[in-house]
Amino acid sequence: MNLANKLTVIRIFLIPIFLVFIAVKGIPYGKEIATAVFIIAALTDKLDGYIARSRNQITRFGKFMDPLADKLLVTAALVSLVEFQLIPTWIAMVIIAREFAVTGLRSLAAAEGVVIAASWWGKIKTVVQIIAIILALLNLTYNNHYFILIAKIAMILAVIITILSGLDYFMKNKDVIRTDK
Repeated sequence: MNLANKLTVIRIFLIPIFLVFIAVKGIPYGKEIATAVFIIAALTDKLDGYIARSRNQITRFGKFMDPLADKLLVTAALVSLVEFQLIPTWIAMVIIAREFAVTGLRSLAAAEGVVIAASWWGKIKTVVQIIAIILALLNLTYNNHYFILIAKIAMILAVIITILSGLDYFMKNKDVIRTDK
């Protein structure tokens, strides 16, 4: 297991730690620690990809687990934000539904021996989602009117880019889901 894959595994192990600190009441600075853990986990995504590419250590494990780790992290954060009523349920469902849909598309493509690589839209989507989630998490601690407005705008932008990214994947790979095969 190379360093990039170890970082992916660490990201997955950070998810329950994030959830404990965000969900358990009475932990001193729990929300702040949860936000810091989320930020660290999100940074490992950028770092593991850079390391894998720069060292030419891209593996099947990494191709499968890295996007899964991202989806688990984002889903855990979105569900937590819904629980704290910081985002409406529909926002979380649109983002999570897109993740399931694109994962399904990738699975269909893989069954045909086709690899659907992450697109530019997909990478932008991930960055915007992470920024929006961090801003929303910071609202747990810093409940400022301007900050709340910025976080809401970022989350709406994340939804729009998430939808555009999903449409991009399906339009570019429509032959994978053709029914006449």
